[in-house]
Amino acid sequence: MTEYTFTAKGHHNVTSKHRTTFEVTQDLDIGLAADCIIGVASKASLNDMPPQMKDAIRNEAAQIQIILETKNATDKIIGYGHPALTLDHPTDIVCRKSDYTCSRTLMIHADKAAMDLNPDLIKDLKSGKTLKVTIII
Repeated sequence: MTEYTFTAKGHHNVTSKHRTTFEVTQDLDIGLAADCIIGVASKASLNDMPPQMKDAIRNEAAQIQIILETKNATDKIIGYGHPALTLDHPTDIVCRKSDYTCSRTLMIHADKAAMDLNPDLIKDLKSGKTLKVTIII
């Protein structure tokens, strides 16, 4: 089991309405149209993940858990890795319900998207609270 933890921040424009993805980004600001972004000012991107973790994620059988935590709430998302994942985007980390892969994709076939996340977690993020993200392979 490999684990990687980092923090991001909530933002007043977090809407969490996207049906198929959620995203954490190093960008500092987002607009209302960015309905998949749940965290900004991330301290990590896919580029920052350790090489051994990337290797594990590229295994099609790899189950990936993401634990999202704020002051008042927690949520857990489960998805899967794939050999086509490059895991090299410099600013974004995207989790997808679909099987679409690109440089921004951390996992596919996720069991939750932005709209499925704990409402108390989203409330904290809308108020700008810190988001702790733990990725477990």
